[in-house]
Amino acid sequence: MRNDRKAQQALYVHYSSRMYGVCLRYYPNVEIAQDILQDGFIKVFENIHSFRFEGSIEGWIRRIIINTALEYHRKIKDEKMVDLSDALLLSQEPLSVDIDYRQLLLLISELPNQYRMVFNLYAVEGYSHAEIAKMLAITESTSKSNYSRARAILREKVNKIADLESHAVL
Repeated sequence: MRNDRKAQQALYVHYSSRMYGVCLRYYPNVEIAQDILQDGFIKVFENIHSFRFEGSIEGWIRRIIINTALEYHRKIKDEKMVDLSDALLLSQEPLSVDIDYRQLLLLISELPNQYRMVFNLYAVEGYSHAEIAKMLAITESTSKSNYSRARAILREKVNKIADLESHAVL
């Protein structure tokens, strides 16, 4: 399939929209997400021979797309890392407001890059903080504090939405 253009096109058509959604979660900028998607699929096609049929091809492609987004992030690192002491100031209360999935995705997309990366890797993809630390070349405590800060920001935004909705006149 490495040089089979029809097979590559079929694979791209089948998985590109789902993988584009993954790209947008990490970088909610259309142009950047498209670049990550394109670069990711080039890697998929270059490395298709290494797929071992031990899991789903979708999962394998997803890992490549995520790693491509992480590579992009390491290149631009435009957000300062959060120190663990910042995390100590934050509440650990769970979010308790009902919020639409699309609204939540929009709120996540508004997080600063570093927080969004860690939040997506931990909360959405299920990586441990130790794994995230290795992926992003940060400490485990930085990963934890970035996740905690992302949750605090999301909690604050969700609470604002809840306040607005409770005061809304219908």
